[in-house]
Amino acid sequence: MLFRTVLALYNLGFPLGFLLFLPGLIWKYRHRGGYRETFGERFGRFTPERVRELAEFRGAIWIHAVSVGETVVALNLLRRYREAQPQRKFVFSTGTTTGQELARKQVPPGVAVIFAPIDWRPWVRRTLALIQPVQLVIFETEIWPNLIVETRKQGGSVVLVNARLSDHSARGYRRARCFFRVLLAQFSRIAAQSAADAERLHAIAPGARVEVTGNLKFDQQLPAELKAIDYPALFGGPCRVLLAASTHPGEEALLIRVFGKLRGRFEDLRLVLVPRHAERGPEVVRLLHEAELPYLRRSTGEGAARPQVLLADTTGELLTLMAGAEVVVMGKSFAGQNEGHNLIEPALLARPVVTGVELRNFRPLLRILQEAEAVRTARDEELSGVLGSLLADPAAGRELGLRAQAAVSRHAGALERTLHLLIGELPEEK
Repeated sequence: MLFRTVLALYNLGFPLGFLLFLPGLIWKYRHRGGYRETFGERFGRFTPERVRELAEFRGAIWIHAVSVGETVVALNLLRRYREAQPQRKFVFSTGTTTGQELARKQVPPGVAVIFAPIDWRPWVRRTLALIQPVQLVIFETEIWPNLIVETRKQGGSVVLVNARLSDHSARGYRRARCFFRVLLAQFSRIAAQSAADAERLHAIAPGARVEVTGNLKFDQQLPAELKAIDYPALFGGPCRVLLAASTHPGEEALLIRVFGKLRGRFEDLRLVLVPRHAERGPEVVRLLHEAELPYLRRSTGEGAARPQVLLADTTGELLTLMAGAEVVVMGKSFAGQNEGHNLIEPALLARPVVTGVELRNFRPLLRILQEAEAVRTARDEELSGVLGSLLADPAAGRELGLRAQAAVSRHAGALERTLHLLIGELPEEK
């Protein structure tokens, strides 16, 4: 009874909350790149052509990820799921324009791609009426009450995969335990990344069916056609590249200062900045102007003929950019940030990785790499020293990268375990 009351209040209050959220959504829509032609689907609005197209996918397995990072992993699961269930139909959704663009480029033929509806009951119901999924597969932390409850009402199973719950998020869930205990129990199954994640989920919802399947990111595969950026051509001569990946506010300024210190020791060093959100490009340009560093902005092509810095304010290129780097610094772990980002992609490429000392959202992964002596950590004031030592000893950097690659390989296997769990939750075909 309490759960239904809270859910009803959630739906009653949603229009007001959405009005407060709307300016930010519009700003992102206007400034962030990616596929936007069918963005009305976020509000359950489909053109007549799309309605006819999606009518062919009724009864599909619907896989949902939110942004680019989750989309990369979800696409890997989608390909394997289709191999195992070739007779099934599949729909793939994202919640961001950048994730949508990547999905549309990389989904296998015969898979429908849509924007997931924002979680208001009328919009969710419109979308579900079109697809009528037999199974909804949700990635990581996309726990939207209406999407979950309405799918179950239609008779579809709902599975949360690659689930993680940080200490910080768990505290918030515990404060609303009376609601989340029931909501998490709505999932047919929950496939957790680690035992710690499973323990936190069980503490909130003892009745939830939680199983540890591992981190699907360990099963990522590099694209067969992956080619590194030709940095010597881009920078106008032989060079060594320090790449800062998925940076957040404050981190670019720190990396620019660190780069200034290192240039005196390593004259051939060049810097590549890859902001997590490409729409922050103008902000980073201002920092580069203030530092009087010649730069090239990849999204527009503007900048110096012989730059010292590449601002890669684009999406979907991170692997290509990383592949040619000598050292990778992972963002959201410096300058007051401590949640961290995925370290697996540089590890797959055998790139030496430097990150902050605390990764709240990736503690198990950081621990695995630390136990294998396959990552370097640093505080802000230590970063230039740690990077300098790696740049001064390239052989040590290569060894660090190879150990990271081996550690990731040893922990693969979550894909097959997750697939087995998903197939077990499918209804028998009529």
